[in-house]
Amino acid sequence: MVLEIRQADQSDRDAVARLLDVAFRDDPVSGWVFPDPEHRAAVHGKFLGVFVDVALEEGRIDCAVDGSAAALWLRVPAGEPDAEAAEDEVPARMRAAADPDNERCELVGRLTGAVHPTAEEHEYLLMIAVAPGRQGEGLGTELMRPVLERCDREGLPAYLEASSERSKVLYERLGWEVTGEPVRLPDGPLMWPMWRKPRG
Repeated sequence: MVLEIRQADQSDRDAVARLLDVAFRDDPVSGWVFPDPEHRAAVHGKFLGVFVDVALEEGRIDCAVDGSAAALWLRVPAGEPDAEAAEDEVPARMRAAADPDNERCELVGRLTGAVHPTAEEHEYLLMIAVAPGRQGEGLGTELMRPVLERCDREGLPAYLEASSERSKVLYERLGWEVTGEPVRLPDGPLMWPMWRKPRG
């Protein structure tokens, strides 16, 4: 498969947020943050839209030209206090944008941020989404391939948090390994921090 990929810009913001919304609407973590399905349908896109804004401001978004998939990446420098401070404000932004009375909007980001490695510079796969009707076709793998190949060339690791067993298995096939203990959302699902060493 050859997937045609382009880099998204501000004009793609709403389309990418809609894609994340539909792709993650039934994700275990989204279900934990917004347990009521009707409420989730109303605010979930606003919640994930903050990720889109952060990636457009500070990183990059790679999209399939046909709109079927998008990957949000941030280059995280080694142990820079400024980067940690910026990451710290994102959970509060997500809560404020989507559901100010829902502390889970912020808690999920605080818990994952607490275990995010800072010792080495790395590419952080913030989110990757494939349209529900296209999942299982290998689009996500193809979308990640150029960045992972660049990581291998540059000797750069990559990091992500898997939000389901299914996605964890996919990432393991691509060279990621679970690092440390899973993040345990209170009375909720696990999230797996995963690190990918560059391949020589």
